[in-house]
Amino acid sequence: MLAALAVEADPEQPLDVGGLDMELVDIFVEEGGDLLDHSDGLLARLREVPEDRDALTGLQRDLHTLKGGARMAGIMAVGELGHVMESLLEAVAEQRQVLGRDGVPLLEQGFDRLHAMITRVGEHQAIAMPDALIAEFEARARGVTTLGATDSTDAQQPAAVEPQRQAEPAPALRPLSEPIGDEVLGDDDEITVRVPQEQVRIRADLLDRLVNYAGEVAIYRARLEQQLGAFRAAISEMAQTNTRMRDQLRRLEIETEAQIVARYQRETDSGEQAFDPLELDRFSTLQQLSRALSESAADQGSLQQTLDDLTRQYETLLLQQSRVSSELQEGLMRTRMVPIDGMLPRLRRVVRQAAGELGKHVQLRLEGSQGELDRNVLERMTAPLEHMLRNAVAHGLETPAERRKAGKSEEGSIRIAVRREGSEVVLVVGDDGRGLDRDAIRRRGIERGLIGESAALADGELDMLILEPGFSTASEVSRLAGRGVGMDVVASEVHQLGGSLDIHSVPGRGVTFTLRLPQTLAVTQAVFVKIGETSFAVPIASVQGVGRVARDVLESASPTYEYGGEEYAVHDLGELIGHAPAKAEGHLQMPVLLIRSGELRAAVCVDQVVGNREIVVKTIGPQVASVPGIFGATIMGDGRVVVILDVAPLVRRRNALPRDVVIEPPQVVESRRVPLVMVVDDSVTMRKVTGRVLERQGFEVATAKDGVDALERMAELVPDLMLLDIEMPRMDGYELATQMKGDARLREVPIVMITSRTGEKHRQRALEIGVNRYLGKPYQEPELLRNVYELLGIEQKHD
Repeated sequence: MLAALAVEADPEQPLDVGGLDMELVDIFVEEGGDLLDHSDGLLARLREVPEDRDALTGLQRDLHTLKGGARMAGIMAVGELGHVMESLLEAVAEQRQVLGRDGVPLLEQGFDRLHAMITRVGEHQAIAMPDALIAEFEARARGVTTLGATDSTDAQQPAAVEPQRQAEPAPALRPLSEPIGDEVLGDDDEITVRVPQEQVRIRADLLDRLVNYAGEVAIYRARLEQQLGAFRAAISEMAQTNTRMRDQLRRLEIETEAQIVARYQRETDSGEQAFDPLELDRFSTLQQLSRALSESAADQGSLQQTLDDLTRQYETLLLQQSRVSSELQEGLMRTRMVPIDGMLPRLRRVVRQAAGELGKHVQLRLEGSQGELDRNVLERMTAPLEHMLRNAVAHGLETPAERRKAGKSEEGSIRIAVRREGSEVVLVVGDDGRGLDRDAIRRRGIERGLIGESAALADGELDMLILEPGFSTASEVSRLAGRGVGMDVVASEVHQLGGSLDIHSVPGRGVTFTLRLPQTLAVTQAVFVKIGETSFAVPIASVQGVGRVARDVLESASPTYEYGGEEYAVHDLGELIGHAPAKAEGHLQMPVLLIRSGELRAAVCVDQVVGNREIVVKTIGPQVASVPGIFGATIMGDGRVVVILDVAPLVRRRNALPRDVVIEPPQVVESRRVPLVMVVDDSVTMRKVTGRVLERQGFEVATAKDGVDALERMAELVPDLMLLDIEMPRMDGYELATQMKGDARLREVPIVMITSRTGEKHRQRALEIGVNRYLGKPYQEPELLRNVYELLGIEQKHD
């Protein structure tokens, strides 16, 4: 019966479309695939419980619908095979016949053939009338068993359109929006998640574009939030400027009043009382200007309040938009989620075909397959899972004779279990076969130069060799195994998806593969870390936690970190990525990121753990994607591109190096650090203008609005140079310079004082404090830059 599994019509022979409505054919192909997938689940139930009448009834219903649709579309070969299969099930249901020991395998053979035929019709390829298989089902329905029936001549009989064998009328096709399978309930069925809902089929590429657009909206929202924060800070600066201006106006009014009163007193003393002070033009003009300035200050304060109110409204709107955007994004992500059990019929067929070719008895058991997974993840994992199942049948499971000899049942078992852990979906694929042949793996690894003859590897490390490209322990090449292609493809696909693969094998009892996959590829949570001034994102699915390790621990030969009762080998992220080693200056202990992937446990030292946030994963070009350890990239709110790291492959690559080789730390060429210049001025305009002048020259700029603010900033950083104003609120320039010269940390920072006070007395006082240069406002840009370069001791750039 093996020949009946193959559709041997010439693959180059196109489908005869004469008399066919191709739109109707395409609808039938789509519906037929859904029907057969549903039937596959019922067939699995029937294999476990042959007397399951609900499964029999469901299969009859699916075949009846499939048969009618095929005849309506003009695909008579599918209709005829579906009809005789339905006849057999009808006879069994009416207890006129029994399935017998080989009845379910025969049904599996028929459904596999139907699936292959519909697949070819969907590809507009010719199919043949499966006469031998039809005869087998007709004989079974009559109670006659035929042996060795094959369809070896089916290929010679293309039958895309043939006359119907039965006069039974063909029911019309069901609408695609109608649920398939269990839509008809028996009297004893439980009444249930059953109200028909309208469904819409859309193109996958369109849905992917919509998800990408939603991600772009999230990025733009983050940028708006950041810019609104900067606007809020500018309003705060404006409020402080208004306060300072009102204070200056108040002092101006007091000073003006005092001068007028003093003049009036002088004129009174001299006997000149020609005019009352209120009648003096000078007094009137000063009063008018003072009052006008007061009104302008009040107007500016009112404007600032208006801007403040508008900003609060924008923040509220942005928050509401953020919620709606998140819900939209979540909804779009849900539309990309598909049931995991949608791929199970295909996997069952793979197992059946592989077992049939090798003469083995195999049962596929499924656990917890009711969840959902991102469509892209599911599609990309279907082929790797097929590789694993074929390997399990070819390599893992023994022949019936070998299993009897080992005290096992003749029928081998392959198990697929699906569970959800946090933001990950865990797929467990295991068998009860012979397990991995570690002696053969070691011999093959030595032959290929992957390990040394004297290398002492743990079982887990030895098992991971089967993931190497081209690795195979098969003694001969067959259709299913021996070419060294399979598990390396699985490992590569899993890692590209940002997942992990773990192997556990027990000799004589089987092998288990555990695949951890992200629930979705578009949006994920990530931990942000820094090495030097460079930020990286690490998917949170691989992060067990964050900790700190004492610096003296790092000095040991093989430093480890204990967490949750497990030991994590300590590594340096800087060294893993070819960067300067992490230093974490200013910290007593080194921050570490705890990475777990399969059996791998690693505590990775970084300079700083910034925190975690939701990121939109962006694909990168093939040149960058080929670099080990790079999962993708994301765009931050300020427009920066941050690389997403997959740390586990970097650690594995480091561990794979021979242990007797001493790795020299990378030789870091000391590049000239960008000088940091602090601008301290209470004028927003002066800070911005001076900052832009310096940034154009390549300097890093920090700003402060007065002496107190500058001291607070310098508690975290020490500038290479300071540009300082004199007249500022809370603490003026003289007081700040005096405090800096009295502080050992800040004593050596050069100070350039820039002020409108150009008198010799002010200059002399500044120099006595220790100020290095003294410039007047408004300064000349070339003069300022000349002093900056001279004090920093670097050569001035010339454009």
